[in-house]
Amino acid sequence: MTDLLHGTTFPSAQVRVDGALDLQENERGLRPRRLPAWTRAQLPHPFVDVVVQATAGVRLVLRTQATVLELTLHTTRVVVPGSGPLPAAVDLVVDGSLVRRESLTGGDLLHIVSVRNDTEIVPGEAETVRFSGLDAGDKQVEIWLPQSVACDLISLRADAELRTPAPDTRPRWVHHGSSISHCLEAEGPTGTWPSVAATALGLQLTNFGFAGNAMLDPFVARTIRDMPADLISLKIGANITEQATMRLRTFLPAVHGFLNTIREGHPDTPVMVISPIPSPTLEDTPGPTVTDPETGRPRASGSTDQIPLGALTLTTVRENLRDLVAERRRTDPALSHLDGRELLRADETADLHDGLHPTAAAYLRMGARFADIVSARSWGDA
Repeated sequence: MTDLLHGTTFPSAQVRVDGALDLQENERGLRPRRLPAWTRAQLPHPFVDVVVQATAGVRLVLRTQATVLELTLHTTRVVVPGSGPLPAAVDLVVDGSLVRRESLTGGDLLHIVSVRNDTEIVPGEAETVRFSGLDAGDKQVEIWLPQSVACDLISLRADAELRTPAPDTRPRWVHHGSSISHCLEAEGPTGTWPSVAATALGLQLTNFGFAGNAMLDPFVARTIRDMPADLISLKIGANITEQATMRLRTFLPAVHGFLNTIREGHPDTPVMVISPIPSPTLEDTPGPTVTDPETGRPRASGSTDQIPLGALTLTTVRENLRDLVAERRRTDPALSHLDGRELLRADETADLHDGLHPTAAAYLRMGARFADIVSARSWGDA
């Protein structure tokens, strides 16, 4: 085995961490968090913090001539009741192409122990991911961290020098959405639909896909307002409908307020509002969803009698987002709208493995479709 005489510990001056706005040092090393440090005090419960720490779209970037790389990290994996820990993998991208994917099996296990999303940790061990047999020669390396777990970065070792990469000059795309943007079901971090689209379009991605937590939170809007962005997309409505956290009376002002805040920092940046993909159970019946005891799948538990009183369905959300964007475009031509059913069609709901979330294959298709849509029209077109 080749001696790995070169390396670095984290935090590192030789390796850049992209896709995270908070790099939190701890006793193990460095934990990337996708939202800035000031937001921690405003997170409403522990599970939101867990989701923010999951490293969707976060990658380590460096240059090297190494043929062997070893990343040592300590993960924290959420245990889903009834199905065990979420799977996790690390993707190695060399000069823009995926060359290797390695699964992770170690780390701490985080259990959700109450309906308030309180959590309990079962300690585990760090693990080392080894990438060997890489082509010789100078190359740009990206190590994409798992989209489904939190990662404490400990060290990176190699058989050649590790060097700080040049600044990334690609256009900066900031995307915010629900679990359908977080893509826990993707087979690896480059298989999420935002990652697929960013690669196809040559964009530098920041993924604010927060599973279960795309609620038009003001701290997310302020974060987007204050960060560099050349393109912004907002996938709105899935969690709000599924959890019945708003009615039409509060939903529309919240969307306006979210957009207004972003526009304070990005008055002319193209912003795309994306409505929900289809989900048969919520199309015409309000949430919240509950688990059906017969099928084990989510079903909408709200009453259609409440729709005239403002209860939200995916149909009403789509209609109102379309109309809201059309009205705002009178004075904001850089705002555009995309119906989520262009990413996953209404006749493809068999690809929702639980009736709500796409399969790994469907995420790949959604990413390719988004890239095609953006390529075929100006981002600011309605």
